Amino acid sequence: MAKERLEILFEDNHLIAINKRCGDIVQGDKSGDEPLSEKVKAYIKKKYDKPGDVYLGVPHRIDRPVSGVVIFAKTSKALTRLNKMFQEKGEEISKIYWAIVQTCPRLEEERLTHYVLKNQEKNRTNVFDKQKKGAKEAVLDYKLITRSQKYFLLEVKLHTGRHHQIRAQLSKIGVPIRGDLKYGAQRSKSGGGIGLHAREISFIHPVKQEPIKITAPVPQKDNLWRELDALVNA
Repeated sequence: MAKERLEILFEDNHLIAINKRCGDIVQGDKSGDEPLSEKVKAYIKKKYDKPGDVYLGVPHRIDRPVSGVVIFAKTSKALTRLNKMFQEKGEEISKIYWAIVQTCPRLEEERLTHYVLKNQEKNRTNVFDKQKKGAKEAVLDYKLITRSQKYFLLEVKLHTGRHHQIRAQLSKIGVPIRGDLKYGAQRSKSGGGIGLHAREISFIHPVKQEPIKITAPVPQKDNLWRELDALVNA
């Protein structure tokens, strides 16, 4: 079976951005599956005919069942500056996700503030309304941007970057993401993955200091994603 080609959204001497498919892992884990980082290294090695090991830094990750934009650093200088941006989460970087949910949220637009605690053993995040020992504040904004017959599409802007944050916070308010059995969805999604897509990332280029905005097209093999995308752009 032929390998699927990488969907490259942006590339220059310092950065490369990929539209990750759901099911791909960004970095190697205990599954032993080939991570996206290794596929990108192989692409760079072949394209630029590089001898020896290829340098590639991973400044951020998105969950395995999630699709969308992932940025990698091709130089150590870019990685150092991107790491700082992602850690500080100030005005220099902005992340927008699209989430398909089956229940309409009570408000069309809302800021959610919760406290989250990662359960390492179960690889899930518990969400609380009030501060709890060891819990970290999690903040996001969502707004309803379109709907189909059975589903609703939310645009989510992250203000913090916690483990499974969007999945856990939306589940907490009774609107679990499509196919996300771990956080309360009733059934899995055909084709795997969940209805969460890292849609857009905006940031100041770590070396050139220019504003960059990268948008990831929705998964084209998923009929519902295509339908909702068409409704947004109608």
